[in-house]
Amino acid sequence: MKRSCFALGVAVLALVWLGPLLTAWRESFAAHMLAHMGVVAIAAPLIALGIAPPVICLPASSPRKRREERSLPLLLSLPIVASLVELIVVWGWHVPAARSWVETSTFATAFEQATFLAAGLFLWLSCLSSGSAAASAHRAAGAFGLLLTTVHMTLLGALLALSPRPLYGLGEVTCFTLTLDAAQDQQLGAVIMLFVGAAVYLAGGVTLLARLLALPARRAA
Repeated sequence: MKRSCFALGVAVLALVWLGPLLTAWRESFAAHMLAHMGVVAIAAPLIALGIAPPVICLPASSPRKRREERSLPLLLSLPIVASLVELIVVWGWHVPAARSWVETSTFATAFEQATFLAAGLFLWLSCLSSGSAAASAHRAAGAFGLLLTTVHMTLLGALLALSPRPLYGLGEVTCFTLTLDAAQDQQLGAVIMLFVGAAVYLAGGVTLLARLLALPARRAA
């Protein structure tokens, strides 16, 4: 299962990075957003699921468990830190000047996509990885990190969708053989962010919460 998740995540990355989203359609904001969501909301969680270490039950006297308990405050803060890093990366690359740079520079495109992947993996790994000590606390922190990301992802998508004027260019662009004006292109990109990105983070956070709530029932059984 873990190998399958990892392989599927890498396949999604290849599809995004080698396909037309970042080449033939690079001037389209909707195509950019589809590539962005493909990296952070599809490929990153799949790869994280594939490489996240399993939870191992250790005896209380185990040196590893004692080390985990000492570092527990740091581990529990990582999902929040990762969510804030994702916020900075995502909002930063959607500043109009940064978006204009990406449209005209191959280096900028590669740098943007690398930071998207790094931020996505940092977030998903910090939220999905649970140590042997206080696994329930890890899940709670991970759920909070993903739900916090849902909030700022939804806010950015709503701002882009409701903007009274296009923020990224004025001319027409082509995406999926459709010709869109700048306003339509931006609105379509915002919808993709809301219905793909925010929905995936929400689903991840709710899943971790459900597992957290199920722990007492399993212990009682």
